[in-house]
Amino acid sequence: MTKTHTLGFPRIGKKRELKFVLEKYWNSEISENEMKNECKKIRQEIWNDQKQLDFITVGDFSLYDHVLDTSFLFNNIPKRFNGLSGLNQYFAYARGKARNQDKGNAFRAGEMTKWFDTNYHFIVPEFDHQTTFKLNATELINQVREAKRLRSDVKVVLLGPLTYLYLGKSEKEIKKLELLEPLVCEYVSLFKLLNQEGVSLVQIDEPILVTEIEDDWKLAFKNTYKTLSTIDIKILIATYFDDLKDNLELLVSLPSHGIHIDLTRNDTPLENIVNQISSDKFLSLGVIDGRNIWVNNYKQTLDLLRPIAETLKNRLYIAPSCSLLHVPVDLDQETELDEEFKSYLAFAKQKLVELDILKKAILDYQSVDNAIQKRTNVIQKRSQSTLIHDHSVKSTISKFKNDDGYRKSTFEKRKEIQNLELSLPLFPTTTIGSFPQTKEIRLARKQYKNKEIDQLKYESKIKKHIEYCIDKQEEIGLDVLVHGEAERNDMVEYFGENLSGFIFTQFAWVQSYGSRCVKPPIIIGDVSRNKDITIDWIRFAQSKTSKVVKGMLTGPVTMLNWSFVRDDQPRSETCLQIAVALRDEVKALESSGVKIIQIDEAALREGMPLRDEKAQDYLEWAVRSFRITAGGVSDKTQIHTHMCYSNFNPIIKNIAQMDADVITIETSRSNMKLLKVFKDFEYKNDIGPGVYDIHSPNIPENKNMKNLIKRAAEYINEKQLWINPDCGLKTRNWSEVEKSLIRMVDVAKELRTEYNKV
Repeated sequence: MTKTHTLGFPRIGKKRELKFVLEKYWNSEISENEMKNECKKIRQEIWNDQKQLDFITVGDFSLYDHVLDTSFLFNNIPKRFNGLSGLNQYFAYARGKARNQDKGNAFRAGEMTKWFDTNYHFIVPEFDHQTTFKLNATELINQVREAKRLRSDVKVVLLGPLTYLYLGKSEKEIKKLELLEPLVCEYVSLFKLLNQEGVSLVQIDEPILVTEIEDDWKLAFKNTYKTLSTIDIKILIATYFDDLKDNLELLVSLPSHGIHIDLTRNDTPLENIVNQISSDKFLSLGVIDGRNIWVNNYKQTLDLLRPIAETLKNRLYIAPSCSLLHVPVDLDQETELDEEFKSYLAFAKQKLVELDILKKAILDYQSVDNAIQKRTNVIQKRSQSTLIHDHSVKSTISKFKNDDGYRKSTFEKRKEIQNLELSLPLFPTTTIGSFPQTKEIRLARKQYKNKEIDQLKYESKIKKHIEYCIDKQEEIGLDVLVHGEAERNDMVEYFGENLSGFIFTQFAWVQSYGSRCVKPPIIIGDVSRNKDITIDWIRFAQSKTSKVVKGMLTGPVTMLNWSFVRDDQPRSETCLQIAVALRDEVKALESSGVKIIQIDEAALREGMPLRDEKAQDYLEWAVRSFRITAGGVSDKTQIHTHMCYSNFNPIIKNIAQMDADVITIETSRSNMKLLKVFKDFEYKNDIGPGVYDIHSPNIPENKNMKNLIKRAAEYINEKQLWINPDCGLKTRNWSEVEKSLIRMVDVAKELRTEYNKV
């Protein structure tokens, strides 16, 4: 009989309970025991939501990040945290820890980067010559026991040893595979413990199998799973996010009891997979999209599954394509959403219901016939809805040519003109855009949304915050100012609210990292701009200072990658629609006298497919979309862009092709190592390598920031360097921001003195 399971479930809770309980704990408002008890309640609800599945999944819940949990599970903790223990140590690794004036040291947080091509961030494991592993499974075993009190059919999910090592960072001399054998020994010990607890199935996530791994890693897979298979426990090796390609043969050959394949991103004919799998293995098929929120096309899915079910019988498992970590929890909370739009959507809880319906339909349960017919009608209605399809938008897009995305002159010529226009010093200072979103700002926004205050009163409140932000920046001494984005709830949502083709939810939150959650817009239809979005706010900010105030926009690729995107047309077409809409806003800013316009592409790298053959096509249309957005301005208008935590080195040529006058990137957590790419690649445009980590409460030391810029100057000419934080300041408080920026400006002044003497 076909079985159902999920690879993972959102851990934040239906109303972001995890976020709020963590932040109370960090602020010392509740005790550790109180925090843990609240987390236990969240887990209970997660498991209750899985009641219709054949297994409940344990091990996917985390207080911060599942990769970080794996580091602690095997006691791979950097020595700099030796002075701490327990949750103090765990959260210091995750978030950093500020210096206490009376006692203790500051602790630098672990490096953070994107989980494959998603918007989830993980804490990067660290390895060195002293790295050892020692199993510490107390927390995991406790959760297994909790779950088994509810259900006996418990499946434990673990990050696989190969993927864990592959994603980590190490010193030059360390070959990560040299650490594999001792790590696998600890996995063996863990398997034995799980066996003793009555766990019959372990899901081991090895998503690196969908990437182009080297031969030595392929050999390591064979040796690793040969060892793990000696323990009397069933192993399901899970892959997701892309097609296996040449690694399919490797996966099916590994000694395991089952394999999981992401069918939503699979290019290999399913019959080829079925034919390769041996008769002693079960096949788990990811038939429900775990990364998007559209309803499943039951008829299409059943046409695919029924012949496979005939062949595999009880060896067929069905599941979401990947962990449901990447989608919101429960659509039933969205009471204000238009019913037509709502009928097109399925969140995590609804996706588990979809699995149950598919299973019953495979087994010929007539009780689900009505549900299947109703879904067929919904799919048909969506394909014809005038709320989604706008032929005038498609007509406008078709008229754009490739050369519409090119600036009039080369960067070298533009820089000469911009230098005269802006008169900025060496090492100009700026920020990435956002300043603290205070309680007062959030209250004003809530009051306006609830119609407790009118638009005039709301705008008056926001303008006071903008004016305060401008005054503070002038007082600190920054060279290029921003208005602080007090009017914006989220960098994507704000623009989506002012463009057609987007819809929004009340509670569709998704975890980005730790307690940080985002509420992605849904791109449901064709996109266009019908009004000015940012013009009045920037005009007001500029009226309060003689210094240059940057116009701030979120770029088209980031709008795309940080939204739930319609799946009924190519992503490239949707991205171009957004680019054309934003191009009009850029030109309007320039017409309003704005001299610097920042078009953030924080998510450019994360949207890139995992395999090279698909990546190049993505980069071509992504870069073109950015250039379309920026390409309509004159040479004297300076275009900035910003990119967040990612490995940019493989795509530096594509970043150069974007031709932004200034790019700001995160480099503080990586200690400027990302800039080594400029040793071999001559990057001609200006760059602002982030000099301090805004995701940590630590106030940066002058010496550290200065050293980072000097290290950057080893790779990039000092005349190209800007000085800025590594990301926006929205999540910090004003006390932290003010102290940090004062130090940053002091560092810029010191560097100007030193370099002007040379």
